Amino acid sequence: MKKTLIAASSALLCLACCLPALSAEYTTTLADQQGVSVTIYNQNLALVKDRRTINLPAGQNVLAFREVSAQIKPETALLSGGDLHVLEQNFEFDLLTPQALLEKYVGQEVTVIRTHPTTGEETREKAKVLSANNGVVLKLGDHIETGIPGRLVFDHVPENLRDRPTLTMLADSTTDKPQQVELSYLTEGLAWQADYVAELNPTDNAMDINGWVTLTNQSGTTYNNASLQLVAGDVHQAPPEQPARRLVQDKVMTMAAERQDAMAEEQMFEYHLYSLERPTTIRDNQTKQVALLQAGQVPCRKELILQGADYYYRSQYGELGEKMKIGVFVEVANSKDNHLGLPLPRGVVRVYKKDAKDRLQFVGEDRIDHTPENETLRLKLGDSFDVTANRKQTDFKKVAGSSRYDYVYEAVFGIELKNGKKEAVTVKVVEPIPGDWEMLAESLPHVKATSNTAVWQVPVPGLGSTTLTYKVRVKY
Repeated sequence: MKKTLIAASSALLCLACCLPALSAEYTTTLADQQGVSVTIYNQNLALVKDRRTINLPAGQNVLAFREVSAQIKPETALLSGGDLHVLEQNFEFDLLTPQALLEKYVGQEVTVIRTHPTTGEETREKAKVLSANNGVVLKLGDHIETGIPGRLVFDHVPENLRDRPTLTMLADSTTDKPQQVELSYLTEGLAWQADYVAELNPTDNAMDINGWVTLTNQSGTTYNNASLQLVAGDVHQAPPEQPARRLVQDKVMTMAAERQDAMAEEQMFEYHLYSLERPTTIRDNQTKQVALLQAGQVPCRKELILQGADYYYRSQYGELGEKMKIGVFVEVANSKDNHLGLPLPRGVVRVYKKDAKDRLQFVGEDRIDHTPENETLRLKLGDSFDVTANRKQTDFKKVAGSSRYDYVYEAVFGIELKNGKKEAVTVKVVEPIPGDWEMLAESLPHVKATSNTAVWQVPVPGLGSTTLTYKVRVKY
């Protein structure tokens, strides 16, 4: 039996000697960074490519890639370049905070330092941390205390707590020489949107447009002198199997405006790619603006529109509305002939106009979707104060049919448009008419814009009114 035990012990000792000893952890920080590029998408998603020079001994080593995004998607991380092979990787996101430190010390001893309020004398006492959940529970000697009765001193920092988000890798290097590697990964916490500022001219037929890209970095790290690209378009992402819990944190934002260079645009796949011609630094917890476009004296057209509803034609009504709002819209053609012609990312267009004392005043805003070249921007800026409408149904009758599937109705309507301005205006009346319809009579000619829409352009004199009347037959 003794001989068997000795033989087994010797075998285990030999096996242990043959196993490779893992080296100490080797850390790479932003000081090793040779360059970084960031491509930001519309859906709170970004692709980061971080190039660094590392120096590892030959063999298997633990490489700690510090100062990556705190919202990295670890499953997307890829280390390429150099003469090494990654065997395993872990994202260490348990960051060093007073609360996290207390939680790691549950069941262990800390030192409590108390200061006498009169003499200033300090006393030290050992305490065992019993709980750090919703407060602190300590055992000091033969009694229990809640809260922190003084300063706490910890013997060490637990190994699994990091002061910065870190991606650790078990890497097998074939060389001990310095090598350049690139870590690429997808992350949340980086977002962008387009913001446009437009100034109308005095006659409302042209505007100056300035476009900005607004970047927001809440990813938990800074990207120094980054090569920046933005993708406009709706990139599909696989939905999660189960919704992940999200932590909401208060962020302090700073605003930095960059005006030196506009962004270059190109088509990529089914999207559009905007590239900043120079590197820029995107700091953590920062909102930055970069110039996108500048266009002067862009022709535009203002419209006053009264929008109807199709339920007017299904039953008998009397008054359908008094002092109804007239919407104010501005249309801009996104074409090179119109001093634009650049694919415009979705965002908010804010419109201003100077008053009689040459001071800019805000007159409205609207959100636009991605707008390709040669499409039309249509902005609703508000409702007219001086132009209103009174609408009523003056006659309604059923002329045929025995069930709701073959009814034929005839209805007569009157729309009085009032203008409180001194200058004349034109109101576009848009009426959605259901079923098969036929216009029997009208005071002004209409245009059949679509199969179920009749449109009138109604001139209204200054400080006057115009009444549009029409009779329509509707078949269901």
